[in-house]
Amino acid sequence: MSSKPTFDELMAGCSTAYHLEMRDSYAVDYEAGPFADWRAGYRHDPANRAAWWRPWLDLVSDAVGRGVVIRRARIVSEPVSDYTRFLYDGTFTNVAAGEQVRWLARRRASDIALPGNDFWLFDGEWVHWNHFTGDGASLGEEITNDPVSAKLSTEAFDSVWARAIPHSEYKI
Repeated sequence: MSSKPTFDELMAGCSTAYHLEMRDSYAVDYEAGPFADWRAGYRHDPANRAAWWRPWLDLVSDAVGRGVVIRRARIVSEPVSDYTRFLYDGTFTNVAAGEQVRWLARRRASDIALPGNDFWLFDGEWVHWNHFTGDGASLGEEITNDPVSAKLSTEAFDSVWARAIPHSEYKI
């Protein structure tokens, strides 16, 4: 790895990868794409794995296959937004690929110190910040191994994970 690894390098070399999502929507295109298709009634067929979100799910499957623990926690407003419903309906694909996914109602996160941005945390050391505009469009990423950022992210993720409900038990 270079002095500042890429997301792909971090994923390829880690033993744990934790993702915290805190937005109620991400770059929603109401006219075209997966969200628009979902709004029109499309749902993933559990039997048709080839049609699922590629290449992400292949990357997850490969990583889990070599022993990486991948956890995703989502803090969501309730009642949930349409976009969160869309995510929820497709989360079985993440779980099938090997991700562990949990959901936490935003009202239950009020006393948790949370970073200002969504992030990936690799091995408790590297933080991959995701920056977004107000309407959810990506503004890019930032990768750091700053110990203060890593500590905040670790503590935030662990607190959220401990309170969150596993996907198989969370009902919207």
